[in-house]
Amino acid sequence: MGLLFALALAGCDEKAQSQAAAPPPPSVTVAQPVKRSVTDWDEFTGRFEAIQEVQIRARVGGFVTNVEFKDGDMVHAGDLLYIIDPRPFEAVAEQANGQLADARAKTELAKRELDRGLKLVQTSAVSEQVVDQRRQALQAANAAETIAEGALKAAQLNVEFTHVVAPIAGRVSRHLVSVGNLVSGSDNGASTLLTTIVSMDPIYIYFDVDEATYLKNNKLWFEGKRPSSRDTANPVQVTLTGETKPSHEGKMDFLDNRLDVSTGTLRSRAIIPNHDLSILPGQFGRVRLIGSSPYEALLLPDTAIATDQSRKIVFVVKDDDTVEARAVELGPLDEGLRVVRTSLKPEDRIIIDGIQRARVGAKVAPKKAESGSKKS
Repeated sequence: MGLLFALALAGCDEKAQSQAAAPPPPSVTVAQPVKRSVTDWDEFTGRFEAIQEVQIRARVGGFVTNVEFKDGDMVHAGDLLYIIDPRPFEAVAEQANGQLADARAKTELAKRELDRGLKLVQTSAVSEQVVDQRRQALQAANAAETIAEGALKAAQLNVEFTHVVAPIAGRVSRHLVSVGNLVSGSDNGASTLLTTIVSMDPIYIYFDVDEATYLKNNKLWFEGKRPSSRDTANPVQVTLTGETKPSHEGKMDFLDNRLDVSTGTLRSRAIIPNHDLSILPGQFGRVRLIGSSPYEALLLPDTAIATDQSRKIVFVVKDDDTVEARAVELGPLDEGLRVVRTSLKPEDRIIIDGIQRARVGAKVAPKKAESGSKKS
């Protein structure tokens, strides 16, 4: 009897020691998925280009006497940029003005002689032949006057072209010709390049849409779920190099009429306000283009998502505090949270912190996340 009691007592001690040695369930932080209306965005790499870019070239030849702008400065349409020595052209204009005055005097004389001939022919003092000759002389004088007027206008234009002005508003480049240098001018492209101007606000960003995205958006348009960027200025968001979130908003402006056969992409363009002039033509940016109509979605922080071979999974704490793994299909990021398209319910408790301590089928000690902790 004493032996049986001793054995029973020893068994109880071992059981108590085993229970004391068993570790408590690991502590994890859980939260329910965030439910809200979201819109999908497609993302592409783009390059900024100026809406207007103008090469400033000399239209008349001569020596540069003044450079009237500061390199890299902002200029307005009509601002004076260069002065080419105008004196030779002013002399030609004065000569043309004198020739016009001479032509007008001859026209007036021819007109008086014709009027006199028309009166004399009524009394047969002159013949019809003389009247015809005087009428022809007046026509020739009118033609000579027209030629002289054209020569004067051309000469005055050349004087005007000696003052090179900005045709658009924008940022000017450096001056390529200094004072004292001789420039050549023509209208056939052989004239001297003086500088360039690019417009700054607003600015274009060009990007290439892959064929799969184009077909997806085209299908959504046929189903009435997304407006086409061909006839609707769909919104875009732009993230500049070094930024973590979009800093500029704009709208779609152009889609090309065919896919590039070598890349299988569709050239697209958006127009972006650039009021602070911080964006320069040639910069790169990440373009986010609206990819769906708004819909209700469940979202989680990326810290709640694990990878199991080729699957994405989340750990769900069931009512008995045991852990269950669920494979999920993920969507895009939206305001720091990841859209989860499948396998979740709004009331599910998802482990968002401590997933490395969770084991499928084992119990955990769930702790509710504090307000705001689900945002990354």
